[in-house]
Amino acid sequence: MANYLSEEHTEEHEHDEHEEHIGLPGYFGIFGILVVGTILTYVVALQDLDGILFPGANTLVALLIAFTKMTFVILFFMHVLWSSRLIWLTVIAGFFWMAIMFAFTMQDYLTRSTGTF
Repeated sequence: MANYLSEEHTEEHEHDEHEEHIGLPGYFGIFGILVVGTILTYVVALQDLDGILFPGANTLVALLIAFTKMTFVILFFMHVLWSSRLIWLTVIAGFFWMAIMFAFTMQDYLTRSTGTF
């Protein structure tokens, strides 16, 4: 009985070890994507997209780039891609809460009259 418990205890510790999922080249690749995203955000900020596309286009493009970078950080650096369903549920709940906060902010912003910003 004691031998069985010690084997079970040993198996638990084998699963607790940290496994590197994408390796060092993968981390450097993700870092490169983040650097390119940062440079792209800077280049887009220098352009006036409001006159070309629609008012607020610069903000939308910057948010899309930021959302893409955030997704890479969450999936790879925070190892959510290889995590359990509970971790995925927590991440999705965080996104849902962020969407609620954006909705309240935009509701306030869009319903103000001109000149009160």
